[in-house]
Amino acid sequence: MTDFAAIDFETANSERSSVCSVGVVIVRDGEIVDSFYSLIQPEPNYYNYWCSRIHGLCCDDTDDAPIFPDVWAQIEPLIAGLPLVAHNRPFDEGCLRAVFRTYQMDYPEYEFLDTLAASRCVLPELDNHQLHTVAAACGYQLKNHHHALADAEACAAIALSIL
Repeated sequence: MTDFAAIDFETANSERSSVCSVGVVIVRDGEIVDSFYSLIQPEPNYYNYWCSRIHGLCCDDTDDAPIFPDVWAQIEPLIAGLPLVAHNRPFDEGCLRAVFRTYQMDYPEYEFLDTLAASRCVLPELDNHQLHTVAAACGYQLKNHHHALADAEACAAIALSIL
């Protein structure tokens, strides 16, 4: 697979619609050609302790951030015609569907592939299949884990290696 968009969301709370940041990496002909990162004002707009502890974001970071439809308007042309790839597809696809529903946007049935599921098949010998573990097994050192763009970059590296 040589053309795709790796995507990662971070959420503010346990609601899938509460996306507070997104990272996207565009791969064409097996090369990273573009990337995008944005903070997003979450909906509902509150942070729980556990989510903030994981990614380090809080209300102060996103109070002045754009809402999801404005961010997606920038992403949509970048990913047009590309399958989306995520590490743990059910989470990221669930976030995307939930936030589309929250803002009453028409969901275009994006094709989603999952590097987590693929890594379990291709790399069964790993102790676990967490993003940083799989990335390292594919020769990619993930720095700044749980930053949406860093995680999307790691996902892209994994996809290029095993998909």
